[in-house]
Amino acid sequence: MKLKGDLLKTVSSYFDLLEDNVEIILQIGSHPKRDDLLDFLNKIISLSAKLSITEAEIDSKYSPITFSISKKDRDASIFFSGIPGGHEFNSFILAILHVGGHSTKLDESVISQIKSIDKQLDFQVFVSLDCQICPEVVQAINKIASLNSNIKCETLDGGLFQDLVKEKGIQAVPSIFLNGEFLSSGKTNIPKIIDSLKQKNLFMFEKRVLDKDLKDCVIIGGGPAGISSAVYLARKGLNVTLVAETIGGQVKETLGIENLISVIETTGEKLTSDLHGHLLDYDVQVKEQIIVDKISDGTLKKVYLSSGEILQTKTIIIATGARWRELNIPGEKENLGKGVAYCPHCDGPFFKNKEVAVVGGGNSGVEAALDLSGIVRKVSLIEFMPNLKADKILIDKVKQSKNIEVFTNTASKEIISNKGKVEGIVCENRVDKNNFTIKLKGVFVQIGLVPNSKFVANIVNLNEFGEIVIDENGNTSKKGIYACGDVTTIPYKQIVISMGEGAKTALSVADYLIKDFDSMRVKEAV
Repeated sequence: MKLKGDLLKTVSSYFDLLEDNVEIILQIGSHPKRDDLLDFLNKIISLSAKLSITEAEIDSKYSPITFSISKKDRDASIFFSGIPGGHEFNSFILAILHVGGHSTKLDESVISQIKSIDKQLDFQVFVSLDCQICPEVVQAINKIASLNSNIKCETLDGGLFQDLVKEKGIQAVPSIFLNGEFLSSGKTNIPKIIDSLKQKNLFMFEKRVLDKDLKDCVIIGGGPAGISSAVYLARKGLNVTLVAETIGGQVKETLGIENLISVIETTGEKLTSDLHGHLLDYDVQVKEQIIVDKISDGTLKKVYLSSGEILQTKTIIIATGARWRELNIPGEKENLGKGVAYCPHCDGPFFKNKEVAVVGGGNSGVEAALDLSGIVRKVSLIEFMPNLKADKILIDKVKQSKNIEVFTNTASKEIISNKGKVEGIVCENRVDKNNFTIKLKGVFVQIGLVPNSKFVANIVNLNEFGEIVIDENGNTSKKGIYACGDVTTIPYKQIVISMGEGAKTALSVADYLIKDFDSMRVKEAV
């Protein structure tokens, strides 16, 4: 990675935030890339007097292109194997800052959870430097490691450790291993990692604390709908808390956005940053990297958080959006990260010059097929209905492609594998009912979204698709509980629509609090 003057100047300004001396230790030994790595690290440490570098034996298990980051004269918890360029450059700089005492910006309740972990946990994260979602995962685990000396995290550039990648059967990034065993593949975050530790009996934290501060509204979800709601309510001078796993939601994963009116072109990452900045411009309590376990109804509602907190509120807005829909066929979950993937941008390069399938003939599926066609040998585009459902301009491009074969009226029945690697997909021709197998190395699932509504299934009414049923003002079946955005029955799932729905729902909440909420009963309830 070339470190240009402007970039170095920017990084140098970030290092002004360092409170403690930070030492980088580079594992001794020889490797074709080691001189490049050493040159890279020397340029970085030259930007601050608080940084130093040493070449020494860290541990015999590490490669000569492994280096650790730690406070001076302290044991290290964060390791990188490879040159952290590309999308992982930010992960590297943030790791230095967090080890050096700069705030992780995590909620105090989450920090308490992490610090209470008393078992030795050794994470390995395999990444591609071209992967856009890998840094989010790396940064999440690095934050955990920086807060607890019992936890270590090594980030490995899969491109430099091909033998290890093959040995572990990795075909998607990021792939996370814990204490040598596979943990998960794909996008994740701190609350989900903590939850997986609980499920493996590696972590116990059942402390519940009731927050005595009564909120006017708790908004659940940090996408366009949730942030729009928060901004509108804050402008009314109301006491608002927004709880989110990640700010931006699915928007953050979107590469190009060209239909947000007045914004000719942007990216999901840029729009997420703009949304977050707008949110922070108002007096809104933001609790990020936290999952809502459940809510309870009543004159005062309660919101139970994965951090152990219980929030009390007069109203709730649910804006939890949606997630990728799964095929739910044999071989899908078993081969996740071993040939089954949901992100063509991140995992497509693993299948260079190989044959793959994309399941789904809507805009997402057809766009994925077109993107992959420039990387792989052949794409089989599989659609359940008689015709592709994508926009005509996309379908026309598919017809012009020389390496995309379209299968319509086709049902995906099973993903088959051998020795941990995908080898084909079994399909059914819905006209003659005959089964056939397409031989391939990867299957990309692009069949739409599932609303994130399970946690309120027993509280408010849902339709047969799991969407929260709302009226024209965002009211659910329970008074004082509202919903907006992709988690609801609104017919079109678009960013601009979600923003409008969030604003409208917030105005409805404000109107309810002014006109209908019985403050006397609340006083008695408290």
